[in-house]
Amino acid sequence: MSSQSFADLGVSRPVVEALADRGIETPFTVQQQVIEDVLAGDDVLVQSPTGSGKTLAFGVPLVDLVQAGSRRPSALILAPTRELAGQIVDEMESIARSRALSIAAVYGGVGIQAQARKAARAHIVVACPGRLEDLLQRKAFTLDHVRHLVLDEADRMLDMGFKPSVDRIVKKTPADRQTLFFSATLEGAAGRLASAYTRRPRTHVNRPEPEKVGRIEHRFIHLSHQAKVETLLNELENTERGRTLVFVRTKHGADRLVKKLGKRSGIRAAAMHGNKSQNQRQRALADFERGRIDTLVATDVAARGIDVAEVTHVIHYDVPEDRDTFVHRSGRTARAGADGVGISFVLADQHNDMRKIASSLGLSHEYEQSGGPVSIHGETRTGGHGGGKNRSGGNPAGANRSGGRPGGPKRSGNRSGGDGRRRRRRKGKANAGLRRD
Repeated sequence: MSSQSFADLGVSRPVVEALADRGIETPFTVQQQVIEDVLAGDDVLVQSPTGSGKTLAFGVPLVDLVQAGSRRPSALILAPTRELAGQIVDEMESIARSRALSIAAVYGGVGIQAQARKAARAHIVVACPGRLEDLLQRKAFTLDHVRHLVLDEADRMLDMGFKPSVDRIVKKTPADRQTLFFSATLEGAAGRLASAYTRRPRTHVNRPEPEKVGRIEHRFIHLSHQAKVETLLNELENTERGRTLVFVRTKHGADRLVKKLGKRSGIRAAAMHGNKSQNQRQRALADFERGRIDTLVATDVAARGIDVAEVTHVIHYDVPEDRDTFVHRSGRTARAGADGVGISFVLADQHNDMRKIASSLGLSHEYEQSGGPVSIHGETRTGGHGGGKNRSGGNPAGANRSGGRPGGPKRSGNRSGGDGRRRRRRKGKANAGLRRD
């Protein structure tokens, strides 16, 4: 199989020459597996990971199948994120031009009217489900003439909750279309979706040789909410760190955190989330890759488009929602044989959930070494960069348990006791039983 060329697979001369102009002459394994079946008109199911060359596996034959005189759009490619949609367009644009075809991206964050006009004229549309549905509702164009449908990274679309949108979109395409289904897994929900969308498909599984994976040193830091920013600053001032990804849960949280980091000299940070325009997100990612910034604060959805080399640290500033999210975040470091560091900030009420995630990944020892939950009244001070060195109110991290009397300093005016006691104070009742933090 390795001796086959694109021409041997049946690819047209204009496309072969366009690939050669870019220095692409030998097809990757997944391309050798898939191209002939797609050119033959078969539906295909392909299990292949990101970075394996799958974009050209569907892009090359798609360009040969679509005719310049076809009614438009003739082909639709669905992708989970705008970063991926943009990458697909970049990868296919030159080979599409070789056969006088146009290609357009459809995703949020850019002007909808200009995007609609361009998409309506395009032979091939690469779209994120949400924005595509917006354009279809506006009747910018229809999918009545789509002869070829591609679902790229279908498992991620499911993870991101796009199944209802994808179902509605697929129903708007002709029933006799050709469907190409690409996913990192063909099991579970992804497999059921594949069966529903395809007819007598040819199935291919591409398992490339695993790249050398480095070791991730996992650390867990138990702390109070008030101590999170200062603890993060201490970690970012570590002179041994390189590019660092900081994960947060919300868009506004990302922006607020970057503003706080910007007040500390020597830390160059930017935010990346769904409220940023496409240009802003691309600029932040480019600055991160080129070293103009050393810290990228990202939400989980935005981070799905991040594949940057030499990330030395991943910091879970906000704990992940589940095990898979923890794995995806942590996997941004320790790549290509390099080692990395993963640091998780854990609040007292997150202790049990984080302990379960750690246990499921064989990290129970690392988690138990980090100590126990910090009292919500405690004041956390970091005594170094190790999770086990974390201090709460001057005591070892494991010594200050939630529910006990906090060991932090007293603060005048900061009283506990709840709304009921505050109401009693306002009525002039004794408050001698209340204690101060």
